[in-house]
Amino acid sequence: MQNSKQKLVFFVGVAGTGKTTVARKLAERMQAAFLDRDTVGGRFVEKILEMNGLDVNDRDSDFYKKHLRDLEYDTTKDICIENLAAGQSVFMISPFTAELKNRAWIDEVLAAAGKSRETVDVKVIVVALKDMETQKERIIERQTERDTWKLDHWDDFKHRVQFVPEINWDIPASSILVFDNSGDLTEEKVDSVYRFVAGE
Repeated sequence: MQNSKQKLVFFVGVAGTGKTTVARKLAERMQAAFLDRDTVGGRFVEKILEMNGLDVNDRDSDFYKKHLRDLEYDTTKDICIENLAAGQSVFMISPFTAELKNRAWIDEVLAAAGKSRETVDVKVIVVALKDMETQKERIIERQTERDTWKLDHWDDFKHRVQFVPEINWDIPASSILVFDNSGDLTEEKVDSVYRFVAGE
């Protein structure tokens, strides 16, 4: 039987794994607010980088990490909280690397929305690939200017990649799915993700 609680589903993983694609496929079957951090903060981040004479596609500089990274994530979090408070299920798409390490973060989000893990079903889908070559092919295929730095500094970038991030949240192992998105995203694969999120 389908779990009828509100859903808060995180689609996490490194660049090029297909987080947004998997989330969109699931959104065709399940109603939820769709919050991709790149969309939420992208225009503002690009403008601030441009105003400071920096590459608008850079997400790896000290300036971005110090001044803009948390701004994007916290704004996405605030919109998530508003939707949860209004009774909506929410899909959150971004790596969320620091947030996943912070044990208290998820409970703070739920509490700010007047919710708890008894009323909201929290799931984490780690979208991964089998190897770095597959990731590089995906990054090249999607032709996003934001990926230029990664491709130009591939050797440095690939050493920092951790396909399965550290997850310190107090949620059961059954609420975490490591989804291998190598190869074609078939309806059968989407079915497996749907069943995981729906609690079937």
